[in-house]
Amino acid sequence: MTTSFQAPQKTATPQAIGFLLLENFTLFSLASAIEPLRMANQLAGRELYRWFTLTIDGEPISASDGLKVTPDAAITVPLSLDMVVVCGGVGPARAVQREHIAWLQGQARLSRRLGGVCTGSWALAKAGLLDGYEISIHWECLAAMQEAFPRVALTTRLFSIDRDRATASGGTAPLDMMLSLIGRDHGRELSAGISEMFICDRMRGEQDQQRVPLKHMLGTTQPKLLEIVALMEANLEEPIGLDELADYVDISRRQLERLFQKYLHCSPSRYYLKLRLTRARQLLKQTSLSIIEVASACGFVSTPHFSKCYREYFGVPPRDERQGIGSPTPSTEPLRSAALAGADPQHLAEAPVSSAVLALVQAQGEPTYASVPL
Repeated sequence: MTTSFQAPQKTATPQAIGFLLLENFTLFSLASAIEPLRMANQLAGRELYRWFTLTIDGEPISASDGLKVTPDAAITVPLSLDMVVVCGGVGPARAVQREHIAWLQGQARLSRRLGGVCTGSWALAKAGLLDGYEISIHWECLAAMQEAFPRVALTTRLFSIDRDRATASGGTAPLDMMLSLIGRDHGRELSAGISEMFICDRMRGEQDQQRVPLKHMLGTTQPKLLEIVALMEANLEEPIGLDELADYVDISRRQLERLFQKYLHCSPSRYYLKLRLTRARQLLKQTSLSIIEVASACGFVSTPHFSKCYREYFGVPPRDERQGIGSPTPSTEPLRSAALAGADPQHLAEAPVSSAVLALVQAQGEPTYASVPL
C-alpha cells in the first residue's frame, strides 16, 4: 500500500467532488460517500466540500433498486473538480460506455484525483487508470476483475487509498473511506465527530478486510475444504489439531495441507492463525475485554505469545491497536483544480450549484452546527 500523501494546502475554497453515476449504480454506496461530506460541512459550520452528481447526458438514471435519480449535470458541462468518484453497482461491464472512458481519461489528464465505490473501480480499470494501483472493489467482482484487468493490484480490503486513487468496496465501506480522507484533510476530531453523528461504533481503517464468503472463492467444488474452514471458525477459543480436523472430514493430513496450499495459498495452521488473530482484532476494537481475555477467547494460552503473533501479523502490538496507535496516517495530496482553461463562459454560467450549499443552510439550526473547531 502506497502512502505518499502530503498535507493539503489550507484554503477557503471547498473541495469539489464529482460523482459519476453508472446505470444501476448502488444508491446505498452513493449515500455512504456523500453523507460524510455533508456532515463535515455541518460540524465545521462552513463549506469544506461541495459535490455534484453526473451522468453522460444529464438525464435521470436508474439506481439498482429502481429509483430514478436526477443528476446535477452532464459530463459535458465543464466543472472545476478536485476529485471524481465513479459509482457502480449491478453489471458494471455492461454499464461502462465509451463516453465514460473518454471523460475519465480526460479527468486524469487534468490531474484530478480519481476514485470508485462499489463496482465503480471497473470503469477506472477499463479506462486504463488503475494499472499498477492497489484497489478495492466489491468481493463479488474480484474474480472477474482480476481476469479482465491483470495489471490492477486487487485487494480484499474495505477500501484502498493509493497515491491519487481512492477506491472502496460496497455497502458502508465508502463511508469509512470518506472518513479517512476527511480526517487527513481536516483532522481526526472532525472525522470522529462525523462518525458519532452517524452512530458508527468505530471508524474502520484501510487494513480492515471485506468478509469474502469462502464459497464465493471456491465455489462448490471443494466441500471438504469448506467444512474444515467452518470447523475452524466454530472453534477459535479451543483450536482443533490438524490431525483431528483431517479425521473429521475423512482425509489424511497431507491431503489437508495440499488443499490449503492449492486453494488458499497458505498452510492450514497459518490460515487458522489468521482466523484467530482477525477475531482478536475485532474484540480489541469492539469490546472492553482485557488483552488477557482476548488472548484466551482466541485460543492463545500465553499473552506474550499472543502479542508476538499479533504484532507479526498486523504490525502493531495489541495494546497499541486498542489505543488507536498504528502506522502514521498519510495526508492527501493537494490537488486543487483551477478553472478549466479556455472554457466557454456561457457553459460556465450554466454550471450547476452544488446541493452542499442548500444542505449547509438547512443545517444552521442544528445543535451540532459549527461544533467542531478547525
